[in-house]
Amino acid sequence: MLCVVERIVDMRINQNTVLQGKRVTLVPYTSAHVLRYHEWMKSDELQRLTASEPLSLEEEYKMQCSWREDADKCTFIILDTEKWSKQSATEEDSMMGDVNLFLTDSEDPTLGEIEVMIAEASYRGRGFGKEATQIMMSYGMTRLGLTIFEAKIGLDNEASIGMFKKLHFKEVGINSVFKEVTLRLRVDEQEREWLLEQTSHVDEKNYNVMKLQNQACNS
Repeated sequence: MLCVVERIVDMRINQNTVLQGKRVTLVPYTSAHVLRYHEWMKSDELQRLTASEPLSLEEEYKMQCSWREDADKCTFIILDTEKWSKQSATEEDSMMGDVNLFLTDSEDPTLGEIEVMIAEASYRGRGFGKEATQIMMSYGMTRLGLTIFEAKIGLDNEASIGMFKKLHFKEVGINSVFKEVTLRLRVDEQEREWLLEQTSHVDEKNYNVMKLQNQACNS
């Protein structure tokens, strides 16, 4: 279970953190994940939904390094908990997407922009993105001191907009130039208690220790 703290910290705090939920597990984005991630981002659909430009593999590795060292960005890769915890598949084979938090307002360190991508089509529309988002929000609240979350989503991405509204986000603006909607959630005491309850099952672990244990089991 995640413990609650009341201070702002460097977003790179997650570099050795695993957040294991019922159906999804969040692990730090490492160079071992880049090849699979690069294959995902060749998709025209994902480029459109994430407003991304295609990168070369070399550029993707550089991007991973920059994300890893960015004090204003917190990134996790989303794994299939069942596959990974039973060691029936490698970490890379268990990947389904990623979830990110950004500090976008230098004057308000309690505001974080959240993004989630379920890249593997077979996992979409089944609640995996919702659990990953709740876990990330709880982590942002308890470990990073965030109390306001924003999501900027393409107007044509109805599934993602609907998911965030189910998580109590409210529409606060539409950008007609970028064709995106901004949704916001301000975490008051009621929302805080709800989010902690929704993520009470999450087990926070040490990433390096878990990798060593997995290697020992597979040797």
